[in-house]
Amino acid sequence: MNKSQLIEALAQEMNLPVREATPITNTILDSMVAALAKGDNIEIRGFGSFVIKKYDSYFGRNPKTGDKIKVPAKKLPFFKVGKELREKVNHGYTG
Repeated sequence: MNKSQLIEALAQEMNLPVREATPITNTILDSMVAALAKGDNIEIRGFGSFVIKKYDSYFGRNPKTGDKIKVPAKKLPFFKVGKELREKVNHGYTG
């Protein structure tokens, strides 16, 4: 499912025009991005949680030249699936 399909699903489920479902979807996604960018975690019960994992810098190799390079420290979002979602994926969703 992509963003357009998510907007369409929201519009159908809530009986809204797509032009009204679009800003709702954008607000939710933008709020999640802003929270993660601030370093906050997001937890949606039954679905899962988004956390920021911090990775220290390390030395790696440039695959083209073989030169040793320093890879800077970074933070990446990580999704951990919730129990309810995991069960639905493993046993099939019945709606």
